[in-house]
Amino acid sequence: MSMRFALVGAAVVFASTSFGQRADSTQPSTLDDVTVTANKMLQKQSQTGKVVSIISREQIEKSAGRTVAQLLNEQAGITINGALSNAGTNQTLYMRGANSGRTLILVDGIPVYDPSVITNDFDLNLISLNDVERVEICRGAQSTLYGSDAVAGVINIITVKKDVSKLLNVKATGSYGNLNTFRGNLQVYGKAGKLTYTTRYAKLKTDGFSAAQDLAGDKNFEKDGYNSDAVNAAIQYQASAKWLLKTFVQRNQYTSDIDAGAYNDERDYTLKNKNLMAGTGFQYKGENITVTGNYQYSEIDRFYRNDSTHVPGFSKYSEDAYYGRNQFLELFTNINLGKGFSTVYGVDYRFSNMNNRFLSISSFGPYTSSFRDTSVSQASAYGSVLFQHKGLYIELGGRLNVHDRYGSNATYTFNPSYSINQHFRVFGSIATGFKAPSLYQMYSSYGNLQLKAEESKNYELGLQQTHGRISNRVVYFDRDIDNGLDFNNNTFRYFNIVKQRVKGLEIESAVGITKDVKFTANYTLLSTQEIAQSRVTFKDTTYNYLLRRPKHSLNATAGWQITKALYASVTGKYASKRYDVGGYKVKDVALDSYFIVNAYAEYKLNEQVRFFADAQNLTNKTFYEARGFNAIPFVVNAGLTVQL
Repeated sequence: MSMRFALVGAAVVFASTSFGQRADSTQPSTLDDVTVTANKMLQKQSQTGKVVSIISREQIEKSAGRTVAQLLNEQAGITINGALSNAGTNQTLYMRGANSGRTLILVDGIPVYDPSVITNDFDLNLISLNDVERVEICRGAQSTLYGSDAVAGVINIITVKKDVSKLLNVKATGSYGNLNTFRGNLQVYGKAGKLTYTTRYAKLKTDGFSAAQDLAGDKNFEKDGYNSDAVNAAIQYQASAKWLLKTFVQRNQYTSDIDAGAYNDERDYTLKNKNLMAGTGFQYKGENITVTGNYQYSEIDRFYRNDSTHVPGFSKYSEDAYYGRNQFLELFTNINLGKGFSTVYGVDYRFSNMNNRFLSISSFGPYTSSFRDTSVSQASAYGSVLFQHKGLYIELGGRLNVHDRYGSNATYTFNPSYSINQHFRVFGSIATGFKAPSLYQMYSSYGNLQLKAEESKNYELGLQQTHGRISNRVVYFDRDIDNGLDFNNNTFRYFNIVKQRVKGLEIESAVGITKDVKFTANYTLLSTQEIAQSRVTFKDTTYNYLLRRPKHSLNATAGWQITKALYASVTGKYASKRYDVGGYKVKDVALDSYFIVNAYAEYKLNEQVRFFADAQNLTNKTFYEARGFNAIPFVVNAGLTVQL
């Protein structure tokens, strides 16, 4: 399928909307919800030129049995390698084809990341889907408002409950499925006068399956289990009509069995990951001004233990411990200047440090190494001016970043949109983004203190249509990256060399066939060119594909509210051929395309009790997300939710 074919397909989709009726105009548009992520203020999607998709609480509840990564993996422009693998597998997030670590994860609007990981990625295994109230996905470079890592976009995972009025509410969910999988969740929340509180506990335990693929099929690879717990609590206090105070704490942890590598089983290899996040903040709301302040502290402990005494050979035992800590402080204000003008101004400060220790015991005795505790900090100031007049919306913004190691850099955003009429809107953007080198890339034994920030230029052009129960959005994007951060497999040091160009197309559609039957779909096309070090000869070469990222991906869901109490849906996911690393000095290996089918059903006995069943990979399709590692077989679980 070529870019020309995809563009023609988009035109056909939009042409077909002329048959849409306004018989059910009260039904909200999937593409015109309220977003806070786009510009750090409450705003309709139709009032911003940014490409925002929202996963609602209703959609999340109809995804019981899945994970945060699996739900995100069904969205336009997103591929999460590992989402469909064994529980506990490393979740590598790619948005619009960008490399890992180029999509910033937010939790309630605050950046989260792991400074002990090479690319700063945050582990999505640490977030339970039961803790999530909604998700906002903002695609395209967002570094002006959100800083480093927001090269391809940001994903805001929102946990704060809204519209709580009762003193005491209790919600409990439990389910069980094959692979001896148990999921449980308990929530207690309420409102007492000016005080709103929320407490949650979530559990996921499974025997899983072998992470590594048994290529011979006769080696009896063991199952790799997973056990996680997530606890969090939050308090908000409305001190007055203008002042809101808040605080929260969250503790997540999991233990996962892992294998030694592609096609390689390991019976005594485990990972324990613990994450603590705590913070406080305030918001002042005046007549034309809002001031928000946040502080967050987080720390992550990752501990790998490999007890290989049952395996004859060189290594007998190893431990690898990582510790990372972040502190984030921000203050920003929204001001309504009148006559269609408003502004967002802010400053933030980020501090990160990490350390690592390694122990190995072999036939030659013990060996130890360490990464001594090292830190970096970054201060930023940013601002945006927004203008609105009738159907015209324009945002112009900039950011200055001052890094204590590599110096300063600046980003900008120009983002106009125009509503042609009540049905059609055009939008576009020109924006720059950046990714700061990580602590590991600068200070490890492979590090390079001369590294510069990776920089990108991003262009978007899109059209959105809404006619009653039919809405569509098509977006063309073009991203050019210079000074790409990469690892030199010849000198074994990190360096700036990669140039990457990704052009693509995203199409999102929602059709209310009837009042009770709804069809949604999204399609993503990636056209890529990357100049990087050859994985075979180590010389500069050009690749026309990106590792583990399909050129074509398609997700579609048909949902039917059969009766007032009974709902059912079927989802299909297609990913075209991808490539993965074949080995040291070996050509990349092609992974076959795949199509899998999922299904969900629920029955509401009454307002308090809901039964549900969720099934993935209904046909038990054999496929692979990564070379040498298994993806999910047929998986099903069923349970109930009780809400009092």
